[in-house]
Amino acid sequence: MQVSHTNRAVSASFSDPNLVSSAGLVPIMKLAARAGLATLTDQWLSVPTDTGANAGLKVTALVGGMVAGADSIDDLTVLRHGGMRKIFSNCYAPSTLGPFLRAFTFGHVRQLDAVASRFVRGLAAETPLLVHDTDGYVFLDVDDTIIEVHGHQKEGSGYGYSGVRGLNAILATVKTDLSAPIIISQRLRRGACGSPRGAARLIRDALATIKRLRGADTARVLFRADSAFYGHASISAALTAGADVSVTARMDPAIKRAIGTIPDDAWTAIEYTNAIYDEGSKTWISNAEVAEIPFTAFTSRKKAEHITGRLAVRRIPELNKKNIDQPTLFDTHRFHAFFTTSTLNTVTADKTHRAHAAIELVNSDLKSSALAHLPSGVFTANAAWLVLAVMAFNLTRAAATIAGNDLARATTATIRRKLVSVPARISSSARRVTLHLPENWPWEKPWTALFNQNFRPRQPAPT
Repeated sequence: MQVSHTNRAVSASFSDPNLVSSAGLVPIMKLAARAGLATLTDQWLSVPTDTGANAGLKVTALVGGMVAGADSIDDLTVLRHGGMRKIFSNCYAPSTLGPFLRAFTFGHVRQLDAVASRFVRGLAAETPLLVHDTDGYVFLDVDDTIIEVHGHQKEGSGYGYSGVRGLNAILATVKTDLSAPIIISQRLRRGACGSPRGAARLIRDALATIKRLRGADTARVLFRADSAFYGHASISAALTAGADVSVTARMDPAIKRAIGTIPDDAWTAIEYTNAIYDEGSKTWISNAEVAEIPFTAFTSRKKAEHITGRLAVRRIPELNKKNIDQPTLFDTHRFHAFFTTSTLNTVTADKTHRAHAAIELVNSDLKSSALAHLPSGVFTANAAWLVLAVMAFNLTRAAATIAGNDLARATTATIRRKLVSVPARISSSARRVTLHLPENWPWEKPWTALFNQNFRPRQPAPT
């Protein structure tokens, strides 16, 4: 590709009042309206004074700006260019939205959490957001991540387990074997906060939301987490709510003793790094093996709080770190154990548990989009920003499921590039607005599917 050298090709003028850079916002924000974003916000959010007036419109503007790529309050000016006012009403300025966020208290953040949980239910009712096999599990994954910040003016920031100065965000995602993850619960916490703090309440809220999603009211749920959440509070909260658990166990003396009781003939080779499948014996030839034994967790607590399940263990040969050319005299292994109450067999349970790592992709996705920054020095404003970022993530994912299967599992950046950041020229005739989109746009078909789905007439309610 070479730039044309004619004079007219190199001139530029920012003067077109009928041009927009993110025409994909039109069907996506229509989807948000159909899912009830503004209505739910007006119903549940009560920020006082004139700063909190028109909360539904302001939250919609914040979410729309994040869908378009805003990762700071100043970036929300993306809503105020060209012909945006011709296709959207109330395109608020950053100077209005910033004070709105800073007016939040902890109670208002919890109100916004209520909006987010109901909004994702509305999205699930409008789109095939969560498709699952009736015989399989719906997976609830919980993990926390550090959002790095700089400077001492960020309220609540500190050095946590990662050694990075930041704030701690804990997320709960839900996914199936047939659909990509969506976020159904979230909290922002102090940077020095321990991972399991408040996790039990988050798990209860997340499981309650799952039961209200379309098609998931009778689904079996498997709660998955790493060893930071191997505690009685988190596991009992999941079991009490009706879910099975699959949680990495810390290598404490009780776990080590249990692993030592596994007989040598109980290990089964699994598909793992460098594994080879033998067609003759129909088995895997692999250095990684799994086994399981019955196990009762938390026996140091009173008997009524003991939890019975299975301890599944994966072992991998320990390499000689000093001289890899000379093998060790005795076989030594590294062990990875997790506690589970699921009905899956040992091999399947191990493979399913390892898939918990999918939540790391969600963490990365958020931190490469709306959570690239926490824009305020006020902790509650940043907590509200996290909730809004989650709503923008779920809205983008819901739009992708309508557009087509090839985008349903794509990252937010890919969906934005193909569906949102589409330039368009606006024309009006007979009180009808028309968007003129680029000719030969490579993703015309999914964009059109998204547009047609959200601008279809609503079906009348059954009598």
